[in-house]
Parts: sequence; C-alpha cells; structure tokens
Amino acid sequence: MATVARFQVDYTRFLDPQGEVVTPLPEFARDPEVLVPLYRAMQLTRTFDTKAIALQRTGKIGTFASALGQEAIGVGVASAMRNEDLLVPSYRDHAAQFVRGVAMTESLLYWGGDERGSDFAWPREDLPVCVPIATQVCHAAGAAYAFKLRGEARVAVCFLGDGGTSKGDFYEAMNFGAVWQAPLVIVVNNNQWAISVPRPMQSASGTLAQKAIAAGIEGLQVDGNDIVAVHDAARRAIEKARGGGGPTLIEAISYRLGDHTTADDATRYRDPAVVQEQWSFEPIRRLRAHLVRLGAWEQEKEERLAKECAEAVEQAVQAYLAIPPPTPKAMFDHLYRTLPAALQEQRDTALAFAPDGGGHG
Repeated sequence: MATVARFQVDYTRFLDPQGEVVTPLPEFARDPEVLVPLYRAMQLTRTFDTKAIALQRTGKIGTFASALGQEAIGVGVASAMRNEDLLVPSYRDHAAQFVRGVAMTESLLYWGGDERGSDFAWPREDLPVCVPIATQVCHAAGAAYAFKLRGEARVAVCFLGDGGTSKGDFYEAMNFGAVWQAPLVIVVNNNQWAISVPRPMQSASGTLAQKAIAAGIEGLQVDGNDIVAVHDAARRAIEKARGGGGPTLIEAISYRLGDHTTADDATRYRDPAVVQEQWSFEPIRRLRAHLVRLGAWEQEKEERLAKECAEAVEQAVQAYLAIPPPTPKAMFDHLYRTLPAALQEQRDTALAFAPDGGGHG
C-alpha cells in the first residue's frame, strides 16, 4: 500500500484573547493607524446591532440577524477587498456591507421588508442579502467565472455559515470554481451553531476548511475573533485569486454570542455558562486591549467613539423611519417586463384595496 497524497490545514492567530501578540504581525498590522479604523467599524456594527434588535422588538423592522461577536469576520474580509470586487453576502454580513459602503439606512430598509434597501447607492454591483442557505456560493462562483471570461481583475468574495457547508450548493459551487480556477474566495463564519444545531451534529469533518481539499483548492483556518488574522488571510486569498491562482476557502472560527435571529431563543438549547465564557474571546475587546497596549487607544477616545456611533446609527434610523413605505404596486413592479394577465389581475385587486389607490410606489 502506498500513500498517494497528504494534506494539512493551517491555523492562524496573531492576537490572543488578551490582545497580546503571539505571532509576528504582518506588516499592515504594525501600524496602529491602520488598525483603528477596523476597530471603529466593528464598534459601529455592534451599535447598529443593538439598535436594530430594539427596532425589531418594537415592530419597526422584521426579523433581524445579529452579528454580535462576529464583527471581525465581516470587517476583516471586506477591508481587504478592492472597490471593484464583488461581495456576495448571507444574512449576517452587514459588518462587511457597511465597510463596502452600504448605508445603514439601506440595511434597515431591507430588514423592514422594503427591497429598495437592496438598491445600494454605492457598491452598485454587490449582491443583496441572501437568506436561502448556501445558494449564494453558486452565485459567487458564477460571477467569478464571468470575471475570468471577461479578463477583469476582479474577485468574488462570498460569506456563509458553518451550517451552509453541509449543503450541496456549497460543494457544487466550490467544485465549479476550482475546475475553472475562478477568482473566488469563500469565507465560512464558523460560529458553532446552525440555528439550534451545534457544529459537531451537523458535520463530522475535523475542520470545515478541509472540505476544500476534495475540490482541489486551498483551505485554511483562522481565529475569527482576531481581526488581524482575518484581514491577513482574506488579503492573501483575494490577491491570489486576482492573480489567477484560483479559489480559497477560509474558515473563520468565531462564536454566535446572540440568538440566531430575533425569532430565536438560544437559551432553550445553549448552556449560559458556555456563552458567558465565550465573551472573553470576542473580537472588539481583543483589538481594544491591543491598541491600549500600544498607546493608540484610551478611555477618552472610547467614549467619543461610542457617542459618534450612537449618533450615526440614530441618524440612519430617523432617515429610515421618514421614508414612506412602498405601496402594494411595488410587489409587481420588477417581476416581469410585461406582467402576465393573472398577475395583472392580482395587481389591480391589490391597488383597489390600497388606501390611496396604490400611490406612486
């Protein structure tokens, strides 16, 4: 018997939970002026999350998926992208969207059930939030292949959760991207829970990163609570893809500190002691400790940032609440170039029952 192949999965961490450097930092992370904006972006996301949950509880938006404890993944990856790259998000990736230029008001519109929130003013070609599990990986692979066919130096970056790696869409898209050496980066947010199903119960794979091996692409694992590790891995994978090196799968280890969504009650299936313990690993505290140790952060700056974030979020909320809701007509506007007769009848009926006759939506 002969061994025909051997594989390994590398794990990267630069900052430990106390913010101490445990591996020599990559060049970008040696400058605190580069790290501070990443810290600000994570804090803004957490402030937005808190407010969004309050809005849902008071009926002002619908079901919302918080990124609590996972902010380093979205911010770290998106900050490594170029403007011309393509973000293909799932439903927990507003941290990445904000870095890309999506407005908080647009995000609130989306979570309020208004698809005008997906018509981004800035990252015009970034895809909207995808709620079906793992289907967005197929979209990303297709877009990446299109970039290659056109000879465009662009990369499609896709997010999904650990549960999504058990879906056929994930494997098919990864295989497609690998065969065609498409400029694709797949980021798995392994937050340990697929709704109420713990990681060991939905995949027996030792790591999720090793699922890349079957497709013939590089798979690596990073500490998803260390934004330096996330950004560094994303930057290297994106530039490899841009240079024709093909796809990469990045597994970012994190923990979902909140409920799956506002429609969930995680206390029914999680041990509170474990959740409390996981708070000591969360990414914002970790980077703050590192910046304080460098003399680049202090309490006065922290208080000022908290005020700035609260004001920015409140301004976005007020702008969202001031936008008139769409009329029933909006349900039919973008389905077909020419609306079929059956749907035309439904449209007419909906407008007849609208208080203002359908308005100008």
